[in-house]
Amino acid sequence: MNTTEINGFEIDTFNQYDLNVGKREGICPLCSHTRQPKNQKAKCAMYDWDRGLGTCMNCNEVFQLHTFKRKSDSLKEYTKPEWKNNTSLSDNAIKWFESRGISQKTLVKMKITEGKEFMPQTGKNENTIQFNYFINNELINIKYRDGRKNFKLVKGAEKVFYNIDRTIGHDYIVIVEGEMDTLSFVESGIEPVVSVPNGATINNTNLDYLDSCIDYFETKEKIILAVDADEAGLTLKQELIRRLGAERCFTVEFGVHKDANEFLMENGRSNLAGVITKAKPVPIENVVTLKDINEELEEFIYEGFKPGYQIGLNNFDSIFSTYTGQFITVTGVPSSGKSDFVDRMVVGYYLKYGWKTAFASPENKPTFLHTHKLIRKIGGWMPNKDDIGTERWNNVISKVNDNFYFIENERYDLDAVLSKGAELVKRKGIKCLVVDPYNKVKMQGASAMSIPDATMEYLTRIEAFAKKYDVLVIIVAHPTKMYKKEDGTIDEPTMYSIKGGGEWYDASYHGLLVHRNYEQKTVKVKVLKVKFQNLGENQAEAHFKWDHISGDYVPIEETNVDTMPWEVD
Repeated sequence: MNTTEINGFEIDTFNQYDLNVGKREGICPLCSHTRQPKNQKAKCAMYDWDRGLGTCMNCNEVFQLHTFKRKSDSLKEYTKPEWKNNTSLSDNAIKWFESRGISQKTLVKMKITEGKEFMPQTGKNENTIQFNYFINNELINIKYRDGRKNFKLVKGAEKVFYNIDRTIGHDYIVIVEGEMDTLSFVESGIEPVVSVPNGATINNTNLDYLDSCIDYFETKEKIILAVDADEAGLTLKQELIRRLGAERCFTVEFGVHKDANEFLMENGRSNLAGVITKAKPVPIENVVTLKDINEELEEFIYEGFKPGYQIGLNNFDSIFSTYTGQFITVTGVPSSGKSDFVDRMVVGYYLKYGWKTAFASPENKPTFLHTHKLIRKIGGWMPNKDDIGTERWNNVISKVNDNFYFIENERYDLDAVLSKGAELVKRKGIKCLVVDPYNKVKMQGASAMSIPDATMEYLTRIEAFAKKYDVLVIIVAHPTKMYKKEDGTIDEPTMYSIKGGGEWYDASYHGLLVHRNYEQKTVKVKVLKVKFQNLGENQAEAHFKWDHISGDYVPIEETNVDTMPWEVD
């Protein structure tokens, strides 16, 4: 019996109810004191000291034998609401919960409170139901709900999963979309169930609350997704699968019902609990049947190709876009602005879609100068010492800090980079990984292989990572074959100019050429390859004025600029 930690969580108070340590049977700390005197010492509970859980046969409750310390606290400072034990609910509130299938017993267990709160939606104080978010028995946040179904969380408080404390010691966890769904499962005897704090939103994959609570999921053998059966719920489900791993994820179906609470009201507790036992595993990776993709097939028949993701520069967006689960090769002569344009691409993905990006960029050192470039592109100005500490400075600093991550290694290894990228997918939700340049992120064993074989193996690993985690990978690759013409200029490089030549063209989903003309302060971006015609136009070009102060790109919609010069170094 480990008295210091369980499931990787450090025990704060061992044996919080002062039970008989080591015994497998004993009294229940929740109900024994309420029973008739002759039964108060009856052994109605089973203790599992290895898992830190107790189960009572009399009241059918599951309880934690210990209290635990949070595994990793956020470095951010958050507002912490004051706990007010307003557990005496009004008759109207109790009746409303009962109409939704939730008993008083569950309300007390889950510490549901009631009270007046200012609601911005109505502009006045309203009587509210309060869902209290705890971690290690400490109040972290509160969700307020008024009678008009308006909601709000505590401003400045940390976003975490609702009911996360009850998951420690269990080998599975259920994720739902709302607090009422959590109560519904608890009512049905399912304890390790958590709710996202702010529901689900179409195309919103910024799960900052998962970043805060990822440690609670690491040891779970089974993660059951019981989200709403709508488009927003589908978006949430897909992102959770991506972040938590398809091999552990199971999904449930509520039939004609929208969610768990609606199912509970129509079918009762035992049937809702039975939904969990019928959870189906996410389809096996790399094995697909028509049934698995039927929804996608029908959507394609009705709507055609989905639009690709764009970076927010009109002339470039008109000739190029991409999907996630793919990789882009960016090339160009040395010092042509490849890395800078890649920075603008990922900033564009952040500004348009909220994507987070990780960089493995040995050539973008020191890292503080790289962050300086991102600050300029996001903020649109060249910061100086007077900006430090201002609201404008703090705002852009927060954006760069929360959405861009830099993999730091003395020697960059491809497998190590991809492993760290996978961790950042799970912990931070990155949607983009930049490898810049590929020849400084080495692949073990490449020296024993032929150049074509090594190149193809390298790109195969990149592709596998992109597909598995639904991430866009951008690879910067310098050309090695550069031929001088009679007039002293250099032929425009292609993807065949990169070491490994044909393999780069064959394996890459897309290819881009970037060249900066420093004299004219212009930049040319040319599409060398686009795998799917709906995503772009092969050999098309976009031209920009480059602002060296902000580092931004201003589209040149019409230009008389011929092929830009390729100058000899």
